[in-house]
Parts: sequence; structure tokens; C-alpha cells
Amino acid sequence: MSEISGNKKGIKDTVLDELEKLYEIKVPQDQIITEELAVQLAKISDKIKREISIYITRSGQITDISLGHQESVELPQFKGRRGAIRLSGVRCIHTHLNGNSALSGVDYSALKNGKYDAMAAIGVIGPDFAKSSFSFALIAGIDEHEEYICQEHGPFSLSEAVDMNFANMVSTIEKIMQKQTAGSKSAANPEKAILVAVDTGGPRQSWSTEESLEELKQLADTAGATVVSTFSQKRQKPDPAFFIGKGKVEELALFVRQEDVDLCIFDDELSPAQQRNIELVMGVRVVDRTGLILDIFAQRARSNEGKLQVELAQLQYTLPRLSGKGLVLSRLGGGIGTRGPGETKLEIDRRRIRDRITFIKESIAKVKSVRTLHRTGRKKNQIATIALVGYTNSGKSTLLNTLTASDIYAQDQLFATLDPTTRHLSLPDKQEAILTDTVGFIQRLPHQLVSAFKSTLEEVAEADLLLHVVDISHSTYKKQIDAVYEVLKEIDASDKEIITVYNKIDKVDPESGLLEKIKGEENSVLISAKKGIGMDDLLNLIVDNLSLKSVETELLIPYADTDKAAKLHKTSTVLEQEYCDDGIRIKARLSEDQRNEYKMYIMQIQ
Repeated sequence: MSEISGNKKGIKDTVLDELEKLYEIKVPQDQIITEELAVQLAKISDKIKREISIYITRSGQITDISLGHQESVELPQFKGRRGAIRLSGVRCIHTHLNGNSALSGVDYSALKNGKYDAMAAIGVIGPDFAKSSFSFALIAGIDEHEEYICQEHGPFSLSEAVDMNFANMVSTIEKIMQKQTAGSKSAANPEKAILVAVDTGGPRQSWSTEESLEELKQLADTAGATVVSTFSQKRQKPDPAFFIGKGKVEELALFVRQEDVDLCIFDDELSPAQQRNIELVMGVRVVDRTGLILDIFAQRARSNEGKLQVELAQLQYTLPRLSGKGLVLSRLGGGIGTRGPGETKLEIDRRRIRDRITFIKESIAKVKSVRTLHRTGRKKNQIATIALVGYTNSGKSTLLNTLTASDIYAQDQLFATLDPTTRHLSLPDKQEAILTDTVGFIQRLPHQLVSAFKSTLEEVAEADLLLHVVDISHSTYKKQIDAVYEVLKEIDASDKEIITVYNKIDKVDPESGLLEKIKGEENSVLISAKKGIGMDDLLNLIVDNLSLKSVETELLIPYADTDKAAKLHKTSTVLEQEYCDDGIRIKARLSEDQRNEYKMYIMQIQ
């Protein structure tokens, strides 16, 4: 049997024998410690009034037990390092007699120098030592100066500490270190992910679990992950602590370890506590549906406004998750759920995040004022505004390219374009219109995005006409239509004049009868934006629907009503103006409402 090292002066042989028996304890490989071992360490440490440290290998074997003084314990160095991107394979756990498990500067130095798998402390609390606290620190990554970054977790209860999947945590750390030190080639490898959903058996916004998981898989693919498996569980309602239940989480933790999975993606929004609990048990990063969509938006943002809006949404999502995060280390290592213009802000405190949110909102408000100015100018010039709306990947950008001979980015992928694009559109009646491509919608669009993109979505609410682009070839096109109307309702745009544009008819089987069935729908048109089919029908339908039509009109306004002439300059496009003996002769473009308002001044054509 191994001996006890360190400061043994004054320690009774019976206590040393008690400590030596600890060598017989084998810690399960997926646990950082057992509750029995932690309680025994706390009890003996309290009895002898000295700190105790133990060293445990990844196989769960205790290799050394050392005694220290009342306020410290020597932390010896171990040889046999595993290389620059590997940890030592040994974790150090020691006691703190003051009941506080927070780690000291000496603990952090030892963690870095020894490259331990973890440095942990037990805050001894008696006489019921099972109530002792537990904290631990991990090497979370490597910074730009090639220094180790450490993150502390806790304090936890001993039962919480036992539930952590320590083996998966260590594996995640070494993957992060490998990506950071191996360069772009390693970092380019896609993350392996599993998808998880809960089927409550009730209404799921009309989407089946299978359909929703299939869409989640497309989102994961878009974000750059490789989905290795999907899991669903039937429950009456989600578990408040673990969402899918602790037993199912432990089952998935075993699968994650066996298949070397990097990431677990849930098809619902998790509470901060649920995300933390699941991460601790599974030992890998956990991202919910909202976090995944935010990550995709972070990759797609190109304009300054888009980046600000994405960062705002990320910070609003992150703020309630700052307290008691699970694997905070994963936020530093890169990958899905960690990207975006605001990723350097994710580890700062609440106050600084709130300050940043305030600053971004002020910046977006300035952009909003510019947009409002542009809209006012368009209204003054009597230019019709048309907004493209629709489910993501329905073909909105392709349609804008076809109608306006543009070349904006358009690909067969979810959220291919994020930043709004505006182009001039020439209509068959020789009128000019403004056509705007907006961000795609999706079922359960995160409320943080709707809030952050409010200034952009106002383009939809303020448009004279909406073109609702629908991918008619998609099996769930009806449910996608419902999802779009839900978002339109949320931004107060559901009462706008809407043309339903059924796109991708070239992908529909002509013998299915679907196109014939839809053909008779009011205010709708069948097209293929990619092949240019049905464009004339669409343009004619746009002309028929536009309520805002300006007519060139000549007026004679008496000098007594010069206020009316001044108002025209603010609300319409004045083409000509001449001061005559009998009044001011004005030629301007007027809407139908304005013609009614100024009908007493309209000059009759001789």
C-alpha cells in the first residue's frame, strides 16, 4: 500500500491508517470524485485541522495523498506530460478548512504548471460533512500569448459534483486545445453533434417532432456541424431541471463519450438552469435552438447594422445565462454557439453587458432614424415600396435577382442572406418601385432576433405591398406559411396587402394536381424565380395591388393659400413651379388621396 506524504508531524498512526485506506477507493471514470471519498476527506481534514490533497488518475486510481498545514498543502509536480495539447491525466483535489471552496492563486498556478485535468477544492463544513461545498477549475484554452486560460466552476454541493461527467469535460478541453494549437486545418473540421427533442404529445405549433428535427438538422448543417444521431423522447411535459430527465441525460452522456461527440443541440429553448445541469452531466457543450439560430446569424451578418443587431440578440440571450454557466470553457474554444461580433463580450459581467446593450440600442436607433428619413423621402416622391417576406430558403433573394437583374448572394441554404437589400423595380405601367429583400423567417423565430431586428423588420411593416414567397415544393409549405404569418402578426404587419408567390413550381410534379389546386387562389401567382417562369404574371399582379399610384397633376393655388403650396413641397414631388398673376402654378405627382385634397386647385386641361 502507498504511504502518506507531506507534513505528518504529530499525526496519530490511526489517522494515517485511515488515510492509507483511501488508496483502496476507486473513483468511476466519469466522476471527478465520489461523495463517500469527499465526505471522508472533509471529516479527516477537520479532525486533524490540516489540509489534505489527493491525486487521481483518469482511470480513477488515487496515486498520492499528501498532508499540509492548517492553511495550505504542498502540491507536488507530476512527470509524464502528454504533449503540448494534452493534459497530465491527473486531477488534484484538496480540502479548505475555512468552509470556502473557492480556489486560490496558488491553486491556479499549480493547475497551469502541472497541466492537471482539474484543480478542485472541498470547503469543509461540519459536523454534517455531506454539506461541504465543492469547486473546481479547468484549463479552458490557450490565449493569443500561448498562456493557459483557466475557468473556475462552483461552488456546488457534493451531490452536484458527483453528477458531473468529468471524463467528457476533459475530452472537450483537449479537443479545444488541439484546435487552438493545430491551426486552421484542425479548426476547419466540422463539429460532431447530436440532436435532441421532446415530444409532449400536445400541439407543437402543428409541426411533428420528426419534421422539427429534420429542420433542426438543416440548421445544424448550415452552422457547420455534422449530425451523427438524433434522439427524441415522449414526455407529458419537459423536466424542469434536465428537460429530458436526468436518466436520459446520463444515457446520452454515455453515447457522447462513445461516439466522441462535441456538441448536443436541443430543439427547444432551454432555461439557463437546464442548460447548465445538462452540460455538467454530459460534459460537452449544449446549445438550444435559439443559440443555434443566433450562431447562424452571427456567421451571415455582413453589414455594420447586421452585426450590431446580431450582437444585441446574442447579449440579450447571454445575459440571463451568465450566472452558473455549465461548460464556460467551451465559450472560449470556438465552435457553434460561440461565434459572432459579440463573442468577446460573452464572458464579461452583467453590468458591462447591460452597458453594451444600451450602446448597441442607441446605435441601432441612429440607423433607424436614417431608415425613417429614407422612407419619408420615398413617400414624398410617391415611390411604392414592396417587401419580400417568407420562410427561410423559400427563394426571396433569387426572386429579387430575377426581377431587378441584380446579383446578390442567393444559395440553397437556410438564412443564406441576412442583411436587407433594396433595389429599384420597373413595373409594366412605367412606374418605379422599391423592392426590399428581408431576413427569412422560421418557426419559433427567437424573440431576441425579432426584438434586435425590429428596425429592419419595420421595412416590412411600412411597405405598401408584401410579396409572400412560398416554397411550394417543400412538404411542409402550409406550416411554413403559418409560421410566416405568426411573425408578421408579431411585427404588426399581418393586415398589409399581401400577394402569395408560390415559388419553385419547376420542382413540383405536374401530375400531382397541386399546382392546379393552387392556381385558383385569390391574389396568388405561380412562379419559378430561378427559371424566370411567371414573372410577367407577378409584375401585373403587383401593379393591380399597389394602392399607392401617383398621377402627374397641374394645380393653380391662390396666393391666399400659400400654406397649401408649402405643404405640397413636403408631401409630394413638385416637378415645376411658376408664380403667375392669379396664383402659383404647380406641376406635381399626387396620390389619389392628395388629388381629392387638392381637387379645387386642379387645373382643367383645355
